[in-house]
Amino acid sequence: MKKLAAISLSVLLLAGCSQNGGYDGRFTKSDAGTVLGGVGGAVVGAQFGKGNGRLATTAVGALLGAALGNSIGASLDRVDTMYHERAAQTAFESNRSGTAATWSNPDTGHSGSITPLNVSQRSNGEYCREYRQTIKVGGKSQEGYGTACRQPDGSWQVVN
Repeated sequence: MKKLAAISLSVLLLAGCSQNGGYDGRFTKSDAGTVLGGVGGAVVGAQFGKGNGRLATTAVGALLGAALGNSIGASLDRVDTMYHERAAQTAFESNRSGTAATWSNPDTGHSGSITPLNVSQRSNGEYCREYRQTIKVGGKSQEGYGTACRQPDGSWQVVN
């Protein structure tokens, strides 16, 4: 059991260092996935091997579990981004100025809105829309402003 605790602590420390070269005080979904996957992998790995071989299979299980858990945790963050992106494309393409498109991820509780504002045309013929957006995460709202321009393929790309 001491070996499992040591490996779990190692996985936790590795997870803390995985974000941009050092720990920044935030525990992300990727970090949680790394820790949980590492612990689970260590438990499974400990079921195989004998003597020093058991330690090796525990370590390998922890590393494989941590890698898989990190990937799963990161994909959950991407789901929020997917909901946001769909709402943004709809807002920029179809909504009248001042009419918001909203999004919500029922799994995380994160939500937001994108409100297109002014429409303009650049000298190269490209149409652009200014927008205001609000994103709610953990009960806290953040508001931002920017500009998105319509690309030749019909999609909208945020330019600032």
